[in-house]
Amino acid sequence: MSNIQISEKLISFITFLPIFLISLSVHEFAHALSASKFGDDTAKCLGRLTLNPFKHADLIGTYLMPLVSLTTGIALIGWAKPVPVNMSKFKNPLRDDAIVSFAGPFSNFILSFLFFILFLIFARFVSGDKHFILNLCWYGVFLNVFLFFFNLLPIPPLDGSHILFDFFPNNYTAKLMKLGIYGSIILMLFIYSPLWLFFMKFINLILSLFVKTADFFNV
Repeated sequence: MSNIQISEKLISFITFLPIFLISLSVHEFAHALSASKFGDDTAKCLGRLTLNPFKHADLIGTYLMPLVSLTTGIALIGWAKPVPVNMSKFKNPLRDDAIVSFAGPFSNFILSFLFFILFLIFARFVSGDKHFILNLCWYGVFLNVFLFFFNLLPIPPLDGSHILFDFFPNNYTAKLMKLGIYGSIILMLFIYSPLWLFFMKFINLILSLFVKTADFFNV
């Protein structure tokens, strides 16, 4: 039994998956909660006003894609089932939809700080072997910083495209919103283009601020 070796990729996947599920669930819950506050109970009626990850999970985006990433080594691309929003139920459709759209990414922004606080607490005050829990917390910081900025990109079906239309409702942004599957293709092209490197450099720049903060606390 002592000769059994566990793949580092598998360990990384097991570490990443719960943070991935939590982050996606909080994101979708934030959409559902804010929509409900503005008068749209569509998500609530469908049982989506919940933090239960199984209610938000998508077979392909939440389960299969991470597994493909584990087995092939390609970049992880995943998603949850989008929370349905009926703008006609809002008193101020454009304003309310912009807030609802922003609520998802903003929840990830908050989560990144919560995971970072946990990282600082465990690093500073907990003794013993804490490598796994620190990795878990740092995954939470990285993933939620990533989700915050990624979802604000003005490419459908991301939240940023909704926010762009809500602030600038015209023929051009309306056409952008109606791209449908073509928007997803554009998003994939972006991910595998040189622009992706600039985007990830920006994410790493933001993460470096967290690292400097940790250094400030002598962690």
